[in-house]
Amino acid sequence: MARDIGTDSPPAPQPPAATASTVERSARIAGWLEAARRGDEAARDRLFDACRSYVDLAARYHLQRRLQAKVDASDIVQQSLLEAHRGFERFTGETAGEWLAWLKRIVVHNAFDEAKRWRGTAKRDAGREVALDCADDRSSAWPLDPASAEPSPSQHVLRGEQELLVAAALERLPEDHRDIILLRNIERLPFEEVARRMGRSAGACRMLWMRAIASLRDQLAAHATDR
Repeated sequence: MARDIGTDSPPAPQPPAATASTVERSARIAGWLEAARRGDEAARDRLFDACRSYVDLAARYHLQRRLQAKVDASDIVQQSLLEAHRGFERFTGETAGEWLAWLKRIVVHNAFDEAKRWRGTAKRDAGREVALDCADDRSSAWPLDPASAEPSPSQHVLRGEQELLVAAALERLPEDHRDIILLRNIERLPFEEVARRMGRSAGACRMLWMRAIASLRDQLAAHATDR
């Protein structure tokens, strides 16, 4: 995870390195993927259910990159999952990492299209607020990734699996912890705006954020030692 904005905030936790449980999760996704290709509808449902939180996190981040405005990510999530369902036969990869990268590319393009649509319909000039450089997966890493130089193909696979772990860990947090991490670390909002959206004081949000980050760190550590 990238360092949080502001000099008074501690660094947010980074995704764990590959562990036995990471490998097991990837194997489950790869197994569901293979079974879904054979026509197993139950496996296909499990595959998409397991990745929904990942798609939601990707949608929030990529919308924020392109729109400095409040846009509901749920429409992008629904659209992206629907397109992935309809275009499932066109996916040619085999691994969990390749599958996640494919899902992310769908999200990136849908966020890009939403940015173009919003720029064309907004009453005020959005030209300064919308970046129309639609990045591919190699340059569209979330701040949930460990900082590194341009990654190799194998690092891209690991990156997707790490992001899936973070998305799953966020889903296990209490709702207020999850919300403040999404607002502060994914949408990159200042504490004053976070406070406005959550109906709390900025000071209370700072304290809540620190507790939420500690909870997320505990979730990731527990996953790293899980066998």
